[in-house]
Amino acid sequence: MKCIKSSLGDFDEVKILPLADLHLGDVNCDFRQIQSWLSYIKENENVFTILDGDLMDSAIIGSIGSVYTAEIPPMSQLEQCVKLFEPIRDKTLAVLPGNHEYRIFRSTGIDTTALMCDQLGISDRYSNTSALLFLRFGKDHAAGRHGREVQYTVFCLHGNGGGRKEGAKLQRLVDLSSIVDADIYLSGHTHLPVVAKTSYFRVSVTNNSVSKVPKLFVNCCAALEHGGYGDRMGFKPASTDMPVICLNGRKKQATASL
Repeated sequence: MKCIKSSLGDFDEVKILPLADLHLGDVNCDFRQIQSWLSYIKENENVFTILDGDLMDSAIIGSIGSVYTAEIPPMSQLEQCVKLFEPIRDKTLAVLPGNHEYRIFRSTGIDTTALMCDQLGISDRYSNTSALLFLRFGKDHAAGRHGREVQYTVFCLHGNGGGRKEGAKLQRLVDLSSIVDADIYLSGHTHLPVVAKTSYFRVSVTNNSVSKVPKLFVNCCAALEHGGYGDRMGFKPASTDMPVICLNGRKKQATASL
């Protein structure tokens, strides 16, 4: 787990559009949808992103994905990612690899996501496992005229497993809260856009007290049209509705919507 700290500025609200499972290079990749998301991030000052793995399809010989149906080979996928994400490099909070990029690392020891981040100049925001983000921005009005920035923590990783059923995929997402105490938990991998919220009691040993605090869970959508491997294996068509995380800059309040 890598800790990443970011101070975002004096915003009333910050939005995060997490991008995962783009599968650039797959013949069913919805490239037009990806360009729309990237334009929204680039054109809005208070919108940021987390790149949460499977950005490249990375089909190699022996993998589930077929090298014979890929639109472009892995090297071109890497070049395309650098070109696509360069305009939003300063708005990228964290970058993580997915199981598709790991195919190449497992076979060759070459980390294509790390290479991408190096070319973009954002290696300090890359974690090859998981990341815990400490985000600060705005000013807490409840603390008066000289209030401090509002702070949020986001735990993110690409994810794995999950099964075919929606309930199993949601359970994998919620289980992240057993790893680390955070305000928001983000994953991808299952291609199921989900927003869920629970709460729990946080203990303060210093004050001998407990306080009820919320936990927000978000799973990214995929940028894939139905077809290929998913069609052949009888998977359901995936929704491309993007979950958007909204963070209040005047009081601590995190929400998300599809």
